[in-house]
Amino acid sequence: MASKRPVLKAIEWAKLAERVPEGQKPKLASFRAKSDGYLRRVMANPEQAPKIDWAYYKKWVPIPGMVDTFQKQYESLQIPIPADTLTSSIDAQESQVKDAIAKFKSESNARIKSFKEEADRIAALLPYEQMTMEDFAEAHPELALDRTPRPTNKLFVRLLCAEVSYCCS
Repeated sequence: MASKRPVLKAIEWAKLAERVPEGQKPKLASFRAKSDGYLRRVMANPEQAPKIDWAYYKKWVPIPGMVDTFQKQYESLQIPIPADTLTSSIDAQESQVKDAIAKFKSESNARIKSFKEEADRIAALLPYEQMTMEDFAEAHPELALDRTPRPTNKLFVRLLCAEVSYCCS
């Protein structure tokens, strides 16, 4: 019966606690308590099973061959350590998350670059207090008032009506 104690990886609880959101800190504390309890139970037991004094039992057990049978069965007993089937899936998830993070960072950097370009463009403009309507229309054609007299231009019709009512009153 030669089973070894499984090798446990050290968990860096402080680094893990830094990355956990505030709402999940109680769950992390609960998980850590369970993990520490499990580790204490494992470490409380010896790494190797205690040796059995077979000669003592052969001397005191009256049935011949019984102790020899038990000894043979005990020494041939192998308790397998379960195979690790989850580490590969966790590593795959980690690589997917790293890819998603890299994609998000590149998209964010592209957005930041476009926002900086827009900020630089706005900073290079003439201050709004000093702009004429033509300057504003040139800087922001999508926001400028369209004063072209067309029947489909509702804004022009409203402005024209307002000017007429102002002039006539």
